[in-house]
Amino acid sequence: MPGLILFLSGLLLAPLLLGVTVRTKAAFAGRRGAPLFQQYHDLVKLLRRGQVMSGTTTFLFRVAPSLALVVTVSAAALVAPSIVSPGWGFPGDFVFLLCLLGLARFFTVSSALDTGSSFEGMGASREVLYSALSEPALLIGFGVLVRVSGEMSLGGMYGGLGSGEWLSAGTALCLVAVSFFIVLLAENSRIPFDDPNTHLELTMVHEVMVLDNSGPDFALITYGAALKLWVFASLIVNLFLTALGGSSFQYIAWFPAGMLLVGVLVGTVESVMARLSLLKTPHLLAGAGAISVLAFILSTRFLQ
Repeated sequence: MPGLILFLSGLLLAPLLLGVTVRTKAAFAGRRGAPLFQQYHDLVKLLRRGQVMSGTTTFLFRVAPSLALVVTVSAAALVAPSIVSPGWGFPGDFVFLLCLLGLARFFTVSSALDTGSSFEGMGASREVLYSALSEPALLIGFGVLVRVSGEMSLGGMYGGLGSGEWLSAGTALCLVAVSFFIVLLAENSRIPFDDPNTHLELTMVHEVMVLDNSGPDFALITYGAALKLWVFASLIVNLFLTALGGSSFQYIAWFPAGMLLVGVLVGTVESVMARLSLLKTPHLLAGAGAISVLAFILSTRFLQ
């Protein structure tokens, strides 16, 4: 039951996380900003609109948004209960999680290429580049969690972490959280990797891939992007919640506060930093991988 509560809350509150980020950026700019629930209003408005499709697209373009959303929901179902259900999942399911996220990306990229647009092909190329550079950081970070917890599943990893593990390998776990946060920014096309508010095709990554989508399809893509941000934020929040200990319902009580903090942190980063040039962003992702490698080395030394 606690795991189901976390999963359903993620499906319901994922757009709210984007609203928190937008309001944080507005506060830094001295503006009131859009309402917290503006994303829900936008989704409803998109669902009511009609669709316009290019004559060059095929069946793949029509089904890709739905398939990408289904895969992302499956990823959320794998991550959400892990903090409160130690027996959830199966050995090696963190690799399956990366496969699900990669499959969702495959559908989005394939849809962009199916339009025959050079701009969308350019955005798809950048999206694949970022994913190829971010996955090593994620895999090595999960390796640290496996090393510290002694478990091979997501539920076992988080269930096997506690105050004792944080005392012995807290530095390594904090480095993993930093690496995961950098990957979160890259995978969700946030500053400094991409500007979600830009409308210049030459600088966009995610947004340029969905220029030909409209109406309900664009609503599915927008909701899927919000849910993907929720999944990555859950990995970070669940990691820090293991240091608190307590019962499953205490985790559920603290989880929304942690997600709120991640939303504020993303908005803060986007307010104090500018978008990096395309040639510099791979260096930042390489740095995330180096941080994960350092965390793995530290975890090995601490646990000897």
